[in-house]
Amino acid sequence: MVTIKKEGIILRKTALDFESEGVLNPAVIYNNGKIHLFYRAVAGNNFSSIGYCMLSDYKTVEMRSEHPIIIPEFDYDKHGTEDPRIVKIDDLFYLTYTSYDGINALGTLATSKDLTSWKKKGIIVPTISYTKFKLLSETEGAIAEKYKRFNEFPPGHEKNKDIFLWDKNVIFFPRRINGKLYFLHRIRPDIQIVDIDSIEDLTPDFWKVYFLQFRDHIVLSPKYDHELSYIGGGCPPIETEHGWLMIYHGVHDTVEGYVYSACAALLELDHPEREISRLPYPLFKPEEKWEVKGEVNNVCFPTGAIVEDDTLYIYYGAADKRIAVASLSIKELLKELLHYTS
Repeated sequence: MVTIKKEGIILRKTALDFESEGVLNPAVIYNNGKIHLFYRAVAGNNFSSIGYCMLSDYKTVEMRSEHPIIIPEFDYDKHGTEDPRIVKIDDLFYLTYTSYDGINALGTLATSKDLTSWKKKGIIVPTISYTKFKLLSETEGAIAEKYKRFNEFPPGHEKNKDIFLWDKNVIFFPRRINGKLYFLHRIRPDIQIVDIDSIEDLTPDFWKVYFLQFRDHIVLSPKYDHELSYIGGGCPPIETEHGWLMIYHGVHDTVEGYVYSACAALLELDHPEREISRLPYPLFKPEEKWEVKGEVNNVCFPTGAIVEDDTLYIYYGAADKRIAVASLSIKELLKELLHYTS
C-alpha cells in the first residue's frame, strides 16, 4: 500500500455570487515560481464558471480573484463551464473543461500564452448522437452493453437532433509524443485516447473514422471493484522514467450511491494507448468528513497535480463542495505500480 497524507482543505466557497454554492475540481500548474489553480466555481442553480487563485506553496493561497476568469458565453456553455484541467505544451497553455448547455456535456478547449488572456477554441469532442455512435462503433461487432447503459437517452430524446453523446474529462498530455498531440477523453464507462497533428484535425470526418475503429482507442476500462461502475480521467499524465503516471477517478455503486475514488495507472511513454500497470485498489478514497459529506457525498475527484522533488501533490474536489490536497512519495507509488504490471 502507498502511504497517503491527506493535507486537508485548501479552498472553500465564499459569499461571492459566482462561488456561493461550492468550489471543486481544480486544474493546477506550476509556472514562474507560483502554483496557479483554476477551479470550478458553482453559483445558484448549479451554474458553473471557472475561478482562479495563486498559491505561494502547495496549500497556501496568496491571491484569489473575486471574479471568474472563464464564464459561459455561448449556447453550448450557457449553463456552465466545469471541471478544468491544464497543461503547457511548447509555449502554449491548454485549458480543457466541460461545457454544459443544460442537456449536453462536452469537452472544450481554451488556450493562453500568459495564463491571463484566454482564447476559447470551442468544443473539440464529437457532437454525435448515441444512435450514430452505436451505428459507427458496431461495424466491427456489437459494443458492450455497458455503453448502452450509460449513454442511451430515454425514448423520445433522440428525436431532438441536439441531444449528443456526453464526452467529458478531456485532458492533454503535457508534451507532444512522436510529434503528435495526445489527449484523453471519456465516453462512459471507459477512458479513450486521441492523437492528432493539430487541433484543426478534429473534423467530423476525423471522428467518423475514429468511431469506426473505436475499440482501438480505449485506454482503460473498469477492472477492479472500486472502479467497476465507470472510470474517467483525473490529473494530466505525469512523465516518469517508468511511463506516464496517470491519476484517474474510479466509481463504484453502493446502496448509498456512487463512491468516487482516486486511482493510479502507468501508460507506455512512446505508446500511451498501452497500459503497463494499475493499482488493484484505490490510491485514496472518501474517508474524511469533508470528503464524505457535501453537495455530492463520498467524492474524491482528482483533477490536478504538481511534483516537488519526490513528493506528488494531488488536488481534488471533495464531496463536490471544497478543494483538498493529498501528498505521497512518487517513488513509492511507482514502485508499487510496478508490482502489478500487465
